[in-house]
Amino acid sequence: MPLYEYACAQCGARFTLLQPMTVARDGHACPECGSLCTRRVMSSFATSGADTSAAGCGPGGSGFR
Repeated sequence: MPLYEYACAQCGARFTLLQPMTVARDGHACPECGSLCTRRVMSSFATSGADTSAAGCGPGGSGFR
């Protein structure tokens, strides 16, 4: 099941929900204020510990020469 991120139009809180893809996109209760004025938003994710400076094939290269 995918994890979706939502934003509340009432209080501005952001929260995540684990739900099937077939569930409605909007109108889930905000855990902060209880408002149903919520909408699914594009989520941002972070990587930790990943070094992308030396990505590619071979020693220390990008693979493109």
